[in-house]
Amino acid sequence: MATWDDVVAIAAALPGTEESTSYRTPALKVRGRTFARLRTEAEGGLMLLCPPAEKAALLASGDPAFFTTAHYDGHGSILVALDRVEDDHLAELVTEAWRLKAPAALRAAFDAGS
Repeated sequence: MATWDDVVAIAAALPGTEESTSYRTPALKVRGRTFARLRTEAEGGLMLLCPPAEKAALLASGDPAFFTTAHYDGHGSILVALDRVEDDHLAELVTEAWRLKAPAALRAAFDAGS
């Protein structure tokens, strides 16, 4: 079962990432731009940015780790149940969320070191 600490550890390997807050909840940002947020709302979950097509595919997969709420309709983000997501998939999703907000120079530096 993944935790917020696991999400932070994944993000620590991504250049320019900082722990912060968003809507008074723990968040991860790259150069001041939020790409992940731990929701404390009743539905809970980790909010990660993702392209709309990927969101649709994740929801259509039927995997119980992925869900959304009406609040996120039409928004490029997916909600992730940390207690249900596979570790490898979580790492991939966190990295891709970071890529959506990271400046090109940071993405290039990360790719060069990979």
